[in-house]
Parts: sequence; structure tokens; C-alpha cells
Amino acid sequence: MKNYFFTLVFLFSLFSSAQNNTISSSEKLVYTASYNMSGILTDIAQVKMETSEVKTSKSTLLRLKCTAATYKKWDNFFKIRDLYESYVNPKTLTPYLYKRDISEGGYYKFMQYKYSHKPQTVQSIRKKKRRDGTIWEVKKNVKIGPSAKDLVTTLYSIRNLDIHKASLGDQSNFTVLFDNEETVITVRYVSKETINTNIGRKECYKLAISMKSGDVLQGSNSNLIWLTADQNKIPVYAKFKIPVGNGELKIDSASGLKY
Repeated sequence: MKNYFFTLVFLFSLFSSAQNNTISSSEKLVYTASYNMSGILTDIAQVKMETSEVKTSKSTLLRLKCTAATYKKWDNFFKIRDLYESYVNPKTLTPYLYKRDISEGGYYKFMQYKYSHKPQTVQSIRKKKRRDGTIWEVKKNVKIGPSAKDLVTTLYSIRNLDIHKASLGDQSNFTVLFDNEETVITVRYVSKETINTNIGRKECYKLAISMKSGDVLQGSNSNLIWLTADQNKIPVYAKFKIPVGNGELKIDSASGLKY
């Protein structure tokens, strides 16, 4: 179950976008994450996705914050405390700073990216915990492509796309920067479905996600997400399959939406 939250976030990381016409500066989405344990789908963690304004000496940025935490009764079994966040331009969602701080069942890792967009490089800091509990740190300059973005920025960018213009079966490849490497994913528009959720009955875009390489996501049709087919394009439901099992993500509440 290591990197469990990466899988949840990865399911929503689909496209890049030029303009932010959808995300407000006070949005909060709350989810329940379930995992298949011995054949039974069990609620094990809460996932939150929140936005807020951050003022600097030169500008105002939009903070995109994603967290995951196991419910207390599961902490002794496999404790998760994960934080993913990006600081971006509120109009274009261009990222300037990205942080990933994860603690999962005794496994600890920290990643930070500082973007330099004109030379297309990232200043990366990576920290991991050794078996003796000490922390080692590696700093590196990483060359990136013009479309590569971190997980969180990509996650929010998807909702600014005109998905209603796509035809069923359409698919595209997209690039995500993860652990200093660019990862290519393929997204396919499967159908439009109406499903029941905790925030009401919603008409949704159903999308399938797969990877060209790597072993994080398993199968070409095993990882699916449902986004509301409205101006907000909220992720309300997801199914995922990874090497150590499968699970679901269901929305509990949504507030501070733009529309």
C-alpha cells in the first residue's frame, strides 16, 4: 500500500490547461477512500482537496492542497499521513512550487520542485528516511518538457478542459512529473453516465486511465473516474487497481465551488 495516496491523486491527473475558468480560491472537496481487504471493500482513509489564496511580496498565488489520512482505527495497521501541494498562478495554473510530504506505514519521503519555466528546469529536493531513522537529502536540477506538470497542478487543470467537445473513445497522452521523471499516461473518454453520490445524483464524464510504462496502475480499463458534467467538473467517484489490490474513492462533500 506504499504510495497509496499517489494512486488516488494519479487517477485525477489527466490533462493540462491554459486558463483557470473553474477553480475558486475557497474550494473544499472531501472524500472517503476504500480499499479491498480480504475481499471486502473497507473505508480506511479520508482525502481532502482544498484551495486558498496566498499573498507574496510580488503576487497572489493559488494554493492547491491535497491531504490523505487513515481513520484512527486503522493507524496501528497502516498509518497514512500524506500532503501534496502546489502554488500556482490563479489564472493560468502555471506551477511555481510543489511539495510532497508522505508518511505511509513507516515509509517517509519528501519531494520539492521549484520551477524555472523559461529554461524548462526544476530545482528538486528529495528526502528519504533510512532504516536507522536518519534522513538523507539529494538536490538536483531536472530538465523537463514544456507540458510536464506535477501531480497536483495537473489534477486541477483537468477541470478547465472542454470535455463536452470530446467524442466517445477519444484518447490522448499527457505528461506528469513524478520523482524527477516524466510519466506518460493515456486518458480515454468512455461514456457519459448519471450516478448517485453523497452530493446528489450527478451526470458525469466517465474516463479510463492507463500508463504506457510502470506498474502503478494495472489494466487498461481497471482505473476509472467520474467527473460531473457541469462547469465545476468535480471528481465524484473513482475505481482503481494497483499491484497490491484495488479500491474506490467516493465524494462526501463539496463547498466553496465557483458555480
